[in-house]
Amino acid sequence: MDSFSFTPGLTLVNAFNHETFVFTTLESGEAAEFEVRLGPGGSGGGNAMAHIHPKTDETFTVQSGLLNVSLDGKIHELRPGETITVPAGKPHFFRNAYEGDTVVVIRFTPAQHQLRFFLNFATIAQNHTEWFGAKGEPSFLLMALTLHTFKDHFYVAGPPVWVQKLLFATLAPIARLLGYKVIVMP
Repeated sequence: MDSFSFTPGLTLVNAFNHETFVFTTLESGEAAEFEVRLGPGGSGGGNAMAHIHPKTDETFTVQSGLLNVSLDGKIHELRPGETITVPAGKPHFFRNAYEGDTVVVIRFTPAQHQLRFFLNFATIAQNHTEWFGAKGEPSFLLMALTLHTFKDHFYVAGPPVWVQKLLFATLAPIARLLGYKVIVMP
C-alpha cells in the first residue's frame, strides 16, 4: 500500500470517465463531500455501471449543467439547484446529460470513508492508466483489490454482495502479487 496525504483543493482527473474530482473538505464521521465535474459524455460509477453503496446514502446536488441519475432503473434528470438522494443499497449510476460540463456536489451520509475510497480510485485512474482498458474499464484485479480493501463501500448491482466479497477476498492477494496497490490516507 502506498501512503497519501490529503490537501483541501486537491483535484484529480479520471480521463476515462471524463470526471474531475475536487476534494475540498476533510471527511467527518457524519459525511463525506466532494465536487465532481463531468465533461461531455462523462459518467460516474465505473463508466455508468449500476452499483450500490450498501451502508451509506449518496446525495447529488447539481451546481451547473444537467445530470441524469439512474435509480432503480428509472432516470431522474437534475438541473442546477436540484438534489436527489440515493438510499443505501439502491442500484444507481449517473452521467452528464449536458453538451458542456456538469458540476455536481456528491455527499455520502454517513461518511464511511467514502472520501478515501474515491481519492484512492481517482488517484489510481490518474497515475496508473496502464491498469485500465481502452474504454476506461479498470482491471478486474484492481477492482478486486480496491473493493476488498474498502469493504462495504461499493459493489456492482447484480451479483449478491456476499459472492462479490468472497471473490474479491480471493483475488486481492493475487492483485498485490502482480503489483497492484491501493493508496491509504493517514
